[in-house]
Amino acid sequence: MKIRSVKMVGLACLLAIAFAGLSQVAVAQDDVAHAVSGVVKHIDHGTKTMVVKATDGTEHTIKYTDKTTWEGTKAAGKGIKEGSKVSVQYTEKAGEKTAVGVKDASKDVAKAVD
Repeated sequence: MKIRSVKMVGLACLLAIAFAGLSQVAVAQDDVAHAVSGVVKHIDHGTKTMVVKATDGTEHTIKYTDKTTWEGTKAAGKGIKEGSKVSVQYTEKAGEKTAVGVKDASKDVAKAVD
């Protein structure tokens, strides 16, 4: 009888481990990175959000955090303003877009013209 109990406990542990692994896959799928390039239509430093109008005309409201990386601008988007051309890499979870990295493409265009 004890051998059967040990087997049942072992099976229960394996099922728990398998379930935990499947839930990690589901979480990882939510963190798929996306990218959008366009012009900043609006930025609100108080709520840490920006609206980016993509080249196809769609508008994306994207929040940024202290973990967001910035390229070509000062930290926390201080150099980004309305009209800036940007490329944003973001994750989306439950319909909310969060910037992982923001690149100020306006400066690249200015350098190419010089």
